Amino acid sequence: MLTLAWPWLLMLLPLPLLIKNNASRDSDARLHLPGVAGLARPKLQRTSAAGRKTLLLLWALLLLALSRPQWLGDPIELPSKGRDLMLAVDLSGSMQIEDMVLNGATVDRFTLIQQVVSDFIERRKGDRLGLILFADHAYLQAPLTQDRRSVAQYLREAQIGLVGKQTAIGEAIALAVKRFDSLEDSNRILVLLTDGSNNAGDMAPDQAAAIAAERKVKIYSIGVGAEAMERRTLFGRERVNPSMDLDEAQLQSLANTTGGKYFRARNTEELEQIYQAIDELEPVSRDQQSFRPSADLFYLPLSLALLLSLWLALRGRHRFAEAQS
Repeated sequence: MLTLAWPWLLMLLPLPLLIKNNASRDSDARLHLPGVAGLARPKLQRTSAAGRKTLLLLWALLLLALSRPQWLGDPIELPSKGRDLMLAVDLSGSMQIEDMVLNGATVDRFTLIQQVVSDFIERRKGDRLGLILFADHAYLQAPLTQDRRSVAQYLREAQIGLVGKQTAIGEAIALAVKRFDSLEDSNRILVLLTDGSNNAGDMAPDQAAAIAAERKVKIYSIGVGAEAMERRTLFGRERVNPSMDLDEAQLQSLANTTGGKYFRARNTEELEQIYQAIDELEPVSRDQQSFRPSADLFYLPLSLALLLSLWLALRGRHRFAEAQS
């Protein structure tokens, strides 16, 4: 169906006619100067009737382009069932540790999370997703939305150290609970990804988890980081545990308190296990929604107006050359 986004602009169509009428009333108002009355006035070329119609057509095309003509497609029904998932991603300094493997190459923990979680987001068709980034404090990067591409883009654009270097797990949980408070029928799922323990923020994780359980928010916690890696020292190579700061007991407690699950992500395969766990959750029914795809067509009348302007310019130049000769 063809429609106009701003049809009220077409009310300006008769404006050139009003200006012409006002100008015709004042056409006899001339200034007479003594001593120059006999001088010949230059001959002004009057616009022909066809020229006036052409100018009116040009004005109409410009107004039509400004009113934004659009083609609306058939209504498309959106999924009426889905889950509400809030992703809380750790941006502390320890996420820079390069102890993970992605496509055969060694990468830091955050790079792996960006890759795997972005793929996870793209697969969440019908779900509403939100994104929280936390370090010294927790910040809402994206509210719950079905625009999966934007959420994935926000995650790809995030950088380690953007919000500090410490780990405020309790604040991240409290912020997610606050965002879920406005929802009635919802799964209320928080996916928490971290590689450390709580050492910042104004709220303890256990306290935040108790509030989450009271508000029926389930926490799916994920501890990120390898258990062993080799590094070079003055005495050769030694094997160390890069995840010594990871508080698995606390993450397990957070999940148990809220009825969720804890996952240990030592590699890509273990991080992807959360896909299956969340897919097994029962979706929540929502009100049926639909949208109509639209395509702007303003460029059609605008192109015609441009061609008409060029034709008028060439025509006027030709007439001027004839008058000179």
